[in-house]
Amino acid sequence: MTTPPILELTDRARDVFRIVVESYLDSGAPVGSRTISKISALNLSPASIRNVMQDLEEAGLLAAPHTSAGRMPTETGLRLFVDGMMQASAPSAEERAAIEARAGQSGPIEDALANTTAALSGLSSCAGLVLVPKAEPVLRQFGFVPLSHDRALAVLVGEDGSVENRVVELPGGVDPIALQQAANYMSATLAGLTLAEARARIERDLRQQRAALDSAAAALVERGLAVWSEDGGRRPVLIVRGQARLIDTAATEDLDRVSQLLDELEGKEEIARLLDSAREGEATRIFIGSENKLFALSGSSVIAKPVRALDGRVVGVVGVIGPTRLNYARVVPMVDFTAATLARLLA
Repeated sequence: MTTPPILELTDRARDVFRIVVESYLDSGAPVGSRTISKISALNLSPASIRNVMQDLEEAGLLAAPHTSAGRMPTETGLRLFVDGMMQASAPSAEERAAIEARAGQSGPIEDALANTTAALSGLSSCAGLVLVPKAEPVLRQFGFVPLSHDRALAVLVGEDGSVENRVVELPGGVDPIALQQAANYMSATLAGLTLAEARARIERDLRQQRAALDSAAAALVERGLAVWSEDGGRRPVLIVRGQARLIDTAATEDLDRVSQLLDELEGKEEIARLLDSAREGEATRIFIGSENKLFALSGSSVIAKPVRALDGRVVGVVGVIGPTRLNYARVVPMVDFTAATLARLLA
């Protein structure tokens, strides 16, 4: 069955449909004809409203849960409402200030991202999500710490003071002198370079035989850099905050759905792919229920917005996830504002 465009509905049907959707999003409960007749100025009898609601149900826009005589929007109905009827409301001054304050806190960029995501979660009553590329450190110093005859701990110190450790397998013929020689060479030659730049420099120097290294130390230098270069190809950094907000009073009536959603949130690689799919467009992406396979079982919605730098580059994606019964008109502009705030932070 093809869903009719909103313009094909009669004025009466549009009014009843809008009231049902807005009431359902506000209360989470199916909406009956008597409720509509009391809260609206339609001047229609409950019987007339029931007839309209029946037509909307036959069109696939409303559904009648077996436990209630009222109606609630289907996922198709929610999509029609979001695309054609929703009237967005901009974040309040207090909400904007709360998001900006979290983004402006001093400290590592990861903390600012996590704090901003937590603020978005709190204001939207959803779980907040942000996806950003893995930061590529600028190198300051390298070191190798022997662990056994065939393994060592490679230590990388970044210009920002960050320290990362990786265990590397040692090539045959490496002794403590070669370890020290490789570490000294890398610290002296590669300081101030990114990993990609350092890799290119090492490959060029070794190819042109400009590196004053014996074969064992040269092999160790290549292996040490390869460990971090492999990391750079992994999925971007995903931060999820506010999962507990998904367990509210209304959710306790549907614990199976909430449990399924929390399980789905553990699959961060799949969530990263979903958010990454929102990078291409300019506008905010809204995935309602089964429109995305990842959250089809839990019946959840995702609102995601690309974060763009001043030059148009996509530097991340921010969004929220919650039940399909979201206040889309309020949450969509909030995600938009958060994306603009993070764009200034990540530019």
